[in-house]
Amino acid sequence: MLRASWRADRLRSAGALVTTGLIPVTRPLRAIGLGVFVDGVISGDHRRMVTGVAIVAGLTGVNRMLDWASLTIRMRLREHTILFLDQKVMELAAGAPGLEHHERPDLQDHMELLRIDRGYLVNPFMPIAWTLASVIQIAVTVLVLARLHPVLALLPVAGVPSLLATIRVEGMREKVRRQEAERTRLLLHLLELTTEAPAGKEVRVFGLADELVRRHREVFDDVERAQVRFNVRSALIMATGWTTFALGYMAAIAFVALRAVDGALSVGAVVITFSMGAQINGQLSELVANITWFSRTANAIGRFRWLQKYADEAEAAVTPRDPRPAPERLRDGITLDDVGFAYPGTDVPVLDHVSLRLPAGSTVAIVGENGAGKTTLVKLLCRFYEPTHGTIEVDGTDLRCFAIDEWRARLAGGFQDFARLQFVALESVGVGDLRHFESEPAVVGALTRAAADDVLPSLPDGLATQLGRDFDGGVELSVGQWQKVALGRAMMREAPLVLVLDEPTASLDAPTEHSLFERFAGAAREAAAHNGAITVLVSHRFSTVRVADLIVVVAGGRVAEAGSHDQLMDADGMYAELYRLQARGYG
Repeated sequence: MLRASWRADRLRSAGALVTTGLIPVTRPLRAIGLGVFVDGVISGDHRRMVTGVAIVAGLTGVNRMLDWASLTIRMRLREHTILFLDQKVMELAAGAPGLEHHERPDLQDHMELLRIDRGYLVNPFMPIAWTLASVIQIAVTVLVLARLHPVLALLPVAGVPSLLATIRVEGMREKVRRQEAERTRLLLHLLELTTEAPAGKEVRVFGLADELVRRHREVFDDVERAQVRFNVRSALIMATGWTTFALGYMAAIAFVALRAVDGALSVGAVVITFSMGAQINGQLSELVANITWFSRTANAIGRFRWLQKYADEAEAAVTPRDPRPAPERLRDGITLDDVGFAYPGTDVPVLDHVSLRLPAGSTVAIVGENGAGKTTLVKLLCRFYEPTHGTIEVDGTDLRCFAIDEWRARLAGGFQDFARLQFVALESVGVGDLRHFESEPAVVGALTRAAADDVLPSLPDGLATQLGRDFDGGVELSVGQWQKVALGRAMMREAPLVLVLDEPTASLDAPTEHSLFERFAGAAREAAAHNGAITVLVSHRFSTVRVADLIVVVAGGRVAEAGSHDQLMDADGMYAELYRLQARGYG
């Protein structure tokens, strides 16, 4: 926690520690000045009276100045720290080599809690400073009380049960939050369905508003019941702790009062004890609040460290011990040997005993019904996941022997679940190759190769047009246009070794898709002649992929058939049956 704040802003971290640490020293010392003043009034000693007033006034002024300085420094430190940690979270979440933390429910719970706890990450240094300040303040108070009578120094001990109660309650709170994380995500999902555009049409056509609100209420009631149970238990625990302190406080007041009646203590000492006792109550309240904040910040930092550990372990898992350079061209091709895969956290295989060869220079179409495992094959080729068993070899070298970033630098891809990057059009396409993302000729060339240059006339400022309506002056595109922009992005790398197109035209009609695939196949042959590149087309439309050199039919996680269009039609198997069925449907 100290390291995060220190790395974000060293000067203000030190300043926050000094100013926040000095503030609590001035507060209890004012009680001494008050006692001196009261004794001076009673004894008629004007010098003591003036001394007491000077102590109180001087320390009050210093306290206010320190308060102002501390607040100013902490606010700026807060801004710098949140910037540092936000960027670190972005780096870790986006830089992790795989997709597991985006797709596993339990890991999504961790990510959601990290987002929710963002407020406790904005300044991880301050809970340490505040807790230190509270401890210093109580220590000074104990020293002052001990000078009056050693027994009074034991008063803060009565506050220990309230501190222990706070620690226990925070542990209970964290347990409840972990248990309710998935339902909290469901609440957010239901809210988004009713308030954001993507589901708007279906919500209205199917009259889902009342049903979504009802489900939201039911889930909220479940979460609320768990919260109420926690609140009742925590209230009882905290009440027990504070009752113990109240009894100790009353005992201290009775002790001082009796000593004053006996003449063993002055009236000023009684005033100091009353003032200090009240301060201890406030100090313990502050310390409890600080422990609470410290605990929640520590939990948030724990999740941040979890993300860091997850990213580090994920990176280490794909880092080859004996790295080989990724090839500049393919000579033989890519071979899958007995590949199987089950998503982490499940025992159900999505792919099972898949053996397949993708020849260098070929256009390969992977077809099959939804859920057959087509996209999972693509994920393995892109190394978003590693096979559960079996190997994938590139020109005879295990794919895992290549540094993952180096391998991905040889890939290009367009996906069905494409990103809508709300940048200016030049950048939204250009980021497909960061070396040329501001090059207008490169972007226009990519759009042309993707048969997506017909999007340009609809953009009022051409490639300088802001895309998306979330920002001022932005232009909203149709789903098909957004997909064409994504296809242009996929074509920015002119000579990838593997071009993956996973349902890249799902938002387009069948004739347009067929025309685009023919165009992609022609471009693929040109790339194949240059570097032996393989183009992988994934589609559920059998009629559009007949131009491919190799068609792979996937069913139930296995390769059911493989061959050219003519070979598969002659075999009269699954491909031929589904091809004729879809042909009649589109006919």
